[in-house]
Amino acid sequence: MTAPATPAAPRPLPFPLPHEDRQLSPYTGWTRAHWEAAADGLLRATAPYASPRYGLIHFPGARPSSSGRRSDGLEGFARTFLLAALHAAGHHGPDPHTHQGRHDPHHSRDPHAHLARYAEGLASGTRHPTDDAHMTSQHPDSWPRIDTIRQARVEAASIALALRLTRPLLWDTLDEPVRARVADWLLPALAPSPIDNNWWLFGLTVGGFFLDAGIETVRARAAVDRALARVEEWYGGDGWYSDGDNRAFDHYNGWALHFYPVLHAHLAADHTLLATHGARLRAQLAHHTRLFDSNGAPLPFGRSLTYRFAATAAPWLGALTGHTPLTPGATRRLATGALRHFLDRGTVTRDGLLPLGWYGPYPPMLQSYSGPASPYWAAKGFLGLLLPAGHPVWTAREEPLPAETADAALPLGRTGLLVQSTASDGLVRLHNHGSNSVRTTPDPYYSRYAYSTRTGPTGPATSDTTTTATDLPADDNHFALLVDGRPTTRGPATPYPAGPDSAASLHLPRRADGSELPGVQVLSATLVHGRAELRAHLVTGAAPGTPVRQTGWAATPDGPTAQLHPVRGYDETVRHAATGSTLMGPRTRTAYLDGTVADAAAGTLFLALASLTAEASPAPVDTLATVAATGDGIQVTWQDGTRTRLPFPVPPAPGDTA
Repeated sequence: MTAPATPAAPRPLPFPLPHEDRQLSPYTGWTRAHWEAAADGLLRATAPYASPRYGLIHFPGARPSSSGRRSDGLEGFARTFLLAALHAAGHHGPDPHTHQGRHDPHHSRDPHAHLARYAEGLASGTRHPTDDAHMTSQHPDSWPRIDTIRQARVEAASIALALRLTRPLLWDTLDEPVRARVADWLLPALAPSPIDNNWWLFGLTVGGFFLDAGIETVRARAAVDRALARVEEWYGGDGWYSDGDNRAFDHYNGWALHFYPVLHAHLAADHTLLATHGARLRAQLAHHTRLFDSNGAPLPFGRSLTYRFAATAAPWLGALTGHTPLTPGATRRLATGALRHFLDRGTVTRDGLLPLGWYGPYPPMLQSYSGPASPYWAAKGFLGLLLPAGHPVWTAREEPLPAETADAALPLGRTGLLVQSTASDGLVRLHNHGSNSVRTTPDPYYSRYAYSTRTGPTGPATSDTTTTATDLPADDNHFALLVDGRPTTRGPATPYPAGPDSAASLHLPRRADGSELPGVQVLSATLVHGRAELRAHLVTGAAPGTPVRQTGWAATPDGPTAQLHPVRGYDETVRHAATGSTLMGPRTRTAYLDGTVADAAAGTLFLALASLTAEASPAPVDTLATVAATGDGIQVTWQDGTRTRLPFPVPPAPGDTA
């Protein structure tokens, strides 16, 4: 059995938790009671930051989002309202078939009166909706209008979903004038989305609530159908959606692109829709559950990572709807492991709040839309509370995660992503040969060749965040040409055919100023076995003598051991540089190799072996494989005797041996 998902010295929380139960939960020690206590603790901590009539919640922090302070206050209301709704609905929630309450005799409907505060906020927030984004008007509780401040559309989805989940407890008890004002405020969310990505699903979510409540049903049905049709165009099979037209594959698959359609189908008891989207969710979970470390950490890859354990929303949704490859015990092990991973590592401040960051605050990973309340979309990770206390997901004994049972190398459908995990340390790595940022500029959380559950990329995610100190003139886990002394960036990666234990991609490198290098392209591949990685790059079109650089993992002093070794095309010297902080901590160091382009027309092949491991005293990475580049590809003999062929072009190089 793997050790419990807890650090050596867990950080104390500002709210009490029940005693551990190691019989029921041998891996985490936590039960449903811990989830309820965490939800209550997080919600109680928000009360001091509410506006006079609870219409807005303004969390402390000097960094507002790009949408303005009033929008940030609405975000605070909406996202914590969703948490309160999931908690309350789990005690006395709507049955999707009857819309009648399901009472748990062991709990009152709303034991801490959370919903009462949100009922007051619904009334005050909609009394004087405003176009004022910066809290300059005389109405401190008023919500921003959806049709003028577009971020309000995002929060409308959380509000509508919370109302739908608690309809017998809250919506049906509101005065008719309040219901009318809330409906009027929500109506603009039924219009076509102003952003062509997962935002379409916010209209679906508002429309689903309206259909349930009998409000503007024609417009609501049109919004639902329009959203489902648009998202359908991004479905690439094997459970994966792109978040728009740009091949952006990340956690938005779990906490948005599956979350809203599947939950809507479940709540609407639409069996036809659920059959289609439930099967896709099951396929997604077969991959998604591979992205969690044995210590509970989800993989820090993509944007909006400050939502943290919202990554567990999809596994909970699978258990809720029955569309999951996981057993109940494995589902709870995964979700609880993630929750405890963060709470044990200082994610909650002394005041009981969730800061902008990963563990503690970490500005370089944020986006311009991130505001003080953004982390509270972690509320989606509490979806499991909709399952009653007697459900097997709460009563079954915890079971191990995929990362704990056996080494794995798994391509994630047609995304160009390859998962590599090792059972000896429970560490998960993701090799990226096909997922691209939603931004046009390079983003460290998409553009690197590799990510892991125990390292993070160096450098800021956007130009509006602080930078990190670095002595290395190239990013970690990157391959670059050095043009005028500056490393090229990786253009959009197009997947290239690969095998069951490898991934490959083609990209056009760009200068630091964003301009392309005419005629230059880089074909890259990663082949994995155990903890070993073979990193291959074929550079064509670059002038002979052009320097190149391969970098390795950016590891913290107390993190895993990172190794890098030259095989072909590089100098024999392995150098190391200080690379500043990552979301895992400060003082990272990164190994790198330097080489030189030899042939522009035929191309130059560069090969290196890399490793990231938490094993104690690991053997040097060059002992893990023997590599030979031949005319029909790259032949690898691994340390255990296994042989693998990587079908990769090898340019002729007389007298050059690997």
